[in-house]
Amino acid sequence: MSIDAKKALIVVDVQNDFCPGGSLPVARGDEVVAPLNALIEEFLDRAEPVFKTRDWHPAKTKHFAAYGGVWPVHCVQGTRGAEFHPDLMDDPRITIISKGIDESADGYSGFDGTNLAQLLREDGVEEVWVGGLATDYCVKHTVLDGLRKGFRVNALADAMRAVNVRPHDGAQAINEMRDAGAEIVGSVKNAAGGGE
Repeated sequence: MSIDAKKALIVVDVQNDFCPGGSLPVARGDEVVAPLNALIEEFLDRAEPVFKTRDWHPAKTKHFAAYGGVWPVHCVQGTRGAEFHPDLMDDPRITIISKGIDESADGYSGFDGTNLAQLLREDGVEEVWVGGLATDYCVKHTVLDGLRKGFRVNALADAMRAVNVRPHDGAQAINEMRDAGAEIVGSVKNAAGGGE
């Protein structure tokens, strides 16, 4: 990977409803906050773009079990559950991407129905770093869409957690991302410019 490639960080759905105590909690989901905060700081210090995606569902959507989907109600627009985890770093330089707004679509990916790809291209970004919640759904779909749209993608293994509806969903998602061409990276330090 080129050290000179312009990078961006995409923090996926680190919202209250996906953290312990939320309506659709990911086990140990709040553990992603510390490594992501370190990365957010690093990227902002280098004046590289940072995006936070969020599920921003309408109250009625086919995504929810009550309307034909599989999930309990979560991350409804304007609710506390849809807010970012209180310890996740906030900064006016961070761009928020709202997804899952279309009541007839799941909206797992940060690229689905949003202007994320356009914003990345306008900024000259070639490489994205992706972490957050959950490994086997929104992170995986964001990574796969990023690859499809021509970006080099690094998936941050130590800064994501899985829902694991089935016991090995998280591990399977990592394999799927790797097989599609993503780099699975573990160290926060790698983002600083190539590593070893």
